[in-house]
Amino acid sequence: MDEAGDDSTSNFWYTTQTAPRAAVDVLQALRQYRSAEVHMRARTRRTMQMGENDVLAVRHIIRGRQSGTFVSPKDLAEALEISSASTTTLIDRLEKSGHIQRQPHPTDRRALILVPTESADRDVRAALGDAHERMLRVAEELGPEERAVVIGFLERMAEAVGTAREAVPERR
Repeated sequence: MDEAGDDSTSNFWYTTQTAPRAAVDVLQALRQYRSAEVHMRARTRRTMQMGENDVLAVRHIIRGRQSGTFVSPKDLAEALEISSASTTTLIDRLEKSGHIQRQPHPTDRRALILVPTESADRDVRAALGDAHERMLRVAEELGPEERAVVIGFLERMAEAVGTAREAVPERR
């Protein structure tokens, strides 16, 4: 705890003695956002009665359709970083629940594509729509300079986290 009785840095392995308080405050705010996002995703999974990979798969397939990109089972496996066997089980489950359909590829008779159903769109919008609209409003409130600062900060943080993750040695 600091002099004011604030325990907000206790979740960090470092303290204001080893890092500037202002930097710790920024990281704490980032952790609060991340925690809120984790809770939002949990609510989404409960609302949709799906597991994490199921929700991620449906969102990936919907984004594919929105961007005009065909999503194959292999594309889905790569996006989720899961095995082909797990992908087949996931696709079977999502097809059975009515969230996706397997369809023949329009130009390659040997290939299949995955497409979202109307109910998948409806379910995702119902589960995430309000939160995404609120998030968009917050982002729209930023002026051009603020947007540039936030985007730059988040891109550098993503790079820092990615670099740190790759630098961790594998356990044996």
